[in-house]
Amino acid sequence: MLTSYDIKPDVGFGDIKFGTPMEEFVAKFGQPDEIDEFDEDEEMHTSLLHYWDKGFSVFFVGLTSQILAGIETDHPETRLFGEKIMGITRPQLEKLMESKGHSYYETDQENNDVRLSYDVSMMDFFFRDNKLIYMNFGVLVNDDGTIEPVNN
Repeated sequence: MLTSYDIKPDVGFGDIKFGTPMEEFVAKFGQPDEIDEFDEDEEMHTSLLHYWDKGFSVFFVGLTSQILAGIETDHPETRLFGEKIMGITRPQLEKLMESKGHSYYETDQENNDVRLSYDVSMMDFFFRDNKLIYMNFGVLVNDDGTIEPVNN
């Protein structure tokens, strides 16, 4: 159970911290509801652990041991820069991000869903009917299984 739903760019989400080994994470948060496995290349393996009832999923990457590198959430209590964000409109999110110095983003549209992608903490925000329905964010992990330094 999370005690906070605050997004901390390049750090984590509440009690969830980037860089945590998968075994340590599962010992703390319990077994996931579902697991997806991806082998994108010979250098990295990705495991996606879904905690549906807790409102988040976590991405672990690495070849020999996996560390937490990404988080996806749709939890209604999610906060970014002190503001609740789930359900806000695209203009509200753009204004929040701009107020923190992040005005550049890329956008993609698929059917009625719109994705806004910001470089800061690799944040992606997903909108349906102009309301934020979920978002993900993370860090880069190098081949040796350590987090890349932040260059924001």
